[in-house]
Amino acid sequence: MGRPGGQTFTGAGRPSHYRDHTMTDAGPSVVRAGDLTPELVDTDIWSEQLLFDAGIPILEAPLISVGGGIGSFVLVDHLRICGVRTESLRVLTPLSTPWESFAYLTRVSQVPIGARLRSDSSACPDNIWGFPSYALREAVGADTVRGFLAPLWQVLTEPLLAEHYTPRVGQVLDWMARESRRIRYPEMVATGQVRMVRRRAAGGYFTILTTPEWNTAAARRIAFRSTYVHLAVGYAGLKFLPDIATYRESTRNSSRVVNAYEPHEHVYDQLRSRPGTVLVRGSGIVASRILHRLIDERNTHGLQTRVVHIFGSYVSGPHGPRFMRRGGGDGFAYQAFDDPKAVWGGQLRDRARRTEGAERAAFYDSLGATSTPYRRNWQIQLATARAEGWYSTVIGEVDALEAGSDDLITARIQSGDSVLASFVIDCAGLESDIGEQRILADLLQHTGAGRNPLGRLDVEPSFEVRGTRSGRGRLYASGAATHGSYLPGVDTFLGLQIAAQEIADDLAAEGFCPRLNLFRSAREWFRWATNRVL
Repeated sequence: MGRPGGQTFTGAGRPSHYRDHTMTDAGPSVVRAGDLTPELVDTDIWSEQLLFDAGIPILEAPLISVGGGIGSFVLVDHLRICGVRTESLRVLTPLSTPWESFAYLTRVSQVPIGARLRSDSSACPDNIWGFPSYALREAVGADTVRGFLAPLWQVLTEPLLAEHYTPRVGQVLDWMARESRRIRYPEMVATGQVRMVRRRAAGGYFTILTTPEWNTAAARRIAFRSTYVHLAVGYAGLKFLPDIATYRESTRNSSRVVNAYEPHEHVYDQLRSRPGTVLVRGSGIVASRILHRLIDERNTHGLQTRVVHIFGSYVSGPHGPRFMRRGGGDGFAYQAFDDPKAVWGGQLRDRARRTEGAERAAFYDSLGATSTPYRRNWQIQLATARAEGWYSTVIGEVDALEAGSDDLITARIQSGDSVLASFVIDCAGLESDIGEQRILADLLQHTGAGRNPLGRLDVEPSFEVRGTRSGRGRLYASGAATHGSYLPGVDTFLGLQIAAQEIADDLAAEGFCPRLNLFRSAREWFRWATNRVL
């Protein structure tokens, strides 16, 4: 799983510390001092007087980052390295740590703390230089000669003599924790749920934060006044296909049909006590991890679990354009990382920068659909499962899911076939419409933002959100919400780092921070290497 999930996850089953109950899309049901008024909700551009009349206190911060996940973390890290002081930055978030959502999503999608991610050795959210890489750090930290040599050999011979090196989940989290302490990240955090971002009449923006202490004497809402705002709000939510949504709504049962990104440990628990058939949908890295877990459970506990794998489209061999062919077989498209490496700094990134409109949509389509890395141990597991007859595949789209007797589910395939299963695990992903995310929906309606050719936020190459400029103020966005921009792979570690670099360079041009020149970069790398607190 190379995509970090990255930032605040706002969908079902998200980690959260409180919920904002009194505010609905129709407006506040009860207006009280320190709360949003109908006038504020309906007005596109705010003045201080409007907030004063509503009794909402105003705090000052030159730059606000909304989200508080890895997207916010890498930008704040970059700006702190550039010399920006902690009092000039505020991160508004309900998360306790920048990696909370990422750790949650990897855990529920069956990537445990010791498992390896789908990420390059030099894509380090804790280290903007990418050196030393994760492979080198793993080697230095090894207790044995074999442990020292193995990651170095792998990264030096990939992909011809060895599979691509990828870091472990725990390794990534530990190094981010170290960098968080070094840059004093907790000092810049304001805990709460962001309700909206609106333009300010005198330039800049107001960002409304609902505080977790709203039911005490503290103000329910706080307005942060800033010149710059950065949005890294992550995925809008879980992607439920129509047949799944219909089944769950009609049966009022969400335990039998689950999304791979929501907690579903009960599936494995029940399979240990009673044999069953699991229907797996999807062909990406998450589907691979779900299959790996099911096979491990069967082998470890001597279970009789059967697996039926449904492919919407079946890949039987190498495929794709002549100069961008990917390996494939047994239904899967194989690719080491989420995107070809050239999208982050090669010819494909240059091509993406030159495209607009339908041409850019076609370019993204040429990069290929869902893929998974080729890993030998997993291939051996699947080959054994096929030979033993308890793993089978079906090609087609599911037309409907129907509840049957004995807790069985009938999956009706559009081809006319049907499959009986005890559980359905859908691996479709997290890519819901940005209009389902409240902050982004408000941004589209009131702040001038538009959509790019793939339906996400339309941003400049600098990641400034088009149409939202407010005087000297600039509003930026990075991460999953900007998929379809001039940079493919925006919701990966390296994509978030490149976006942070572009934003920092644009802020430097605006005079907000010094540019990271060669001398400063060398000095700051030495401080990073010696873990000197900024």
